Amino acid sequence: MSDSKPRLTLRAPRPEGDKAASPRSGGAARPPSAGRRGPAPGGNRDAGDRRGPGAGPRSGPGGRPGPGGPGGPFGSRGPGGPGGPRTGGAPRGGPRDDRRDDRRDDPRGGRRDDRQDGAPQDDQRFSTRTGIRTYNVPSERTPIPVKRPLPAPGAERRPDRGERGERGERPARTEGAPRTEGGIETVRLNKRMAELRLCSRREADDWVEKGWVRVNGEVAEMGQQVKHSDRIEIAPEALGQQEQQVTILLHKPMGYVSGQAEDGHEPAVVLVQVANHWHGDTANIRFNHSQLRGLAPAGRLDIDSVGLLVLTQDGRVARQLIGEDSDTEKEYLVRVTYAAVTGDVALNVQAAFPPEKLELLRHGLSLDGEPLRPAQVDWQNPEQLRFVLKEGKKRQIRRMCEQVGLKVVGLKRIRIGRVVLGQLPVGQWRYLTPGEQF
Repeated sequence: MSDSKPRLTLRAPRPEGDKAASPRSGGAARPPSAGRRGPAPGGNRDAGDRRGPGAGPRSGPGGRPGPGGPGGPFGSRGPGGPGGPRTGGAPRGGPRDDRRDDRRDDPRGGRRDDRQDGAPQDDQRFSTRTGIRTYNVPSERTPIPVKRPLPAPGAERRPDRGERGERGERPARTEGAPRTEGGIETVRLNKRMAELRLCSRREADDWVEKGWVRVNGEVAEMGQQVKHSDRIEIAPEALGQQEQQVTILLHKPMGYVSGQAEDGHEPAVVLVQVANHWHGDTANIRFNHSQLRGLAPAGRLDIDSVGLLVLTQDGRVARQLIGEDSDTEKEYLVRVTYAAVTGDVALNVQAAFPPEKLELLRHGLSLDGEPLRPAQVDWQNPEQLRFVLKEGKKRQIRRMCEQVGLKVVGLKRIRIGRVVLGQLPVGQWRYLTPGEQF
């Protein structure tokens, strides 16, 4: 038995002949007297403000229905749909407080939560406390630019970096640059280990951090300076870890990038999987997913080129192929066309191409303001050139050919050092065997 006092609910009389069904009920039309309660003893505390659960929608200014009626933000039953929770927070079957609807009325005669036809559903927020719906709310606030204070009038302005004189110029800092200690030149330990081809610089730092490196019998420290005469010892644990590192040779197809994914194109490393392992691989190595960790390309091969691509976990291999002092040869077969005065030549390009321009390809061109190292360039057949380079600038062969009027229509790398592409099919890979060296 409820302890609440009986209440009397008054409603505005419905015009005669109005047979519209209550939008909250979703059923048939009711007579005007349907759902009314009779007078109860004890009077009405909230006369005119509270209505029974069966009452129809209360009309707002301009004859518009309330938030629970047609045209409201939640349809006929509220945000939960038919059978869902009612708007206003009142429990099912209890009295409904419509004073919130009065607070949401716009003094100009409209509703704050009215939405125009076709308004977008996305990027909107609705406050159940205030009943206000906000549209096109940005998900992130626009950062306010920070303005630096202007210098005081007459104050000396600090020159920009490009305007600094001799006193303002700073020497470039080179990692691992040699120093002098007692008149003897020293270098960082990781650089010295990389020069001795023991490992890469990053790998050397990892070994030093684990205590696997000793200098003259003492445990090395991070960033330690060493002399060329110092004795460097490596722990067996480091050598064992290095033996587990693999180098993979992949026949890269067209449409894959060498490094990280860019412009929607996948990296070539996604092809390193069991399904693409060449059946003619003679290396006695079993594939496992740990071999993909730290696997990086040692050399570029752009998206439009095919051929031999080296992916390695071994820093020594990477330094040998792409280090600053690398002298490893890379051989390419390049199919070209020639833009002659009479028009483009696609057949028998060798006969139309001037010999003096062939000499420029061999030596005499520059890229990015730097002269290129000498290269071997010869005709493989009347439409195809053979390049042998000892450096690998970005799109080097294509840019070299553009300077002499040639257009590259196909490029394939067939050799790196002493390792050849051979019969490796397109899109497949194999391991570098222990007996192979670049």
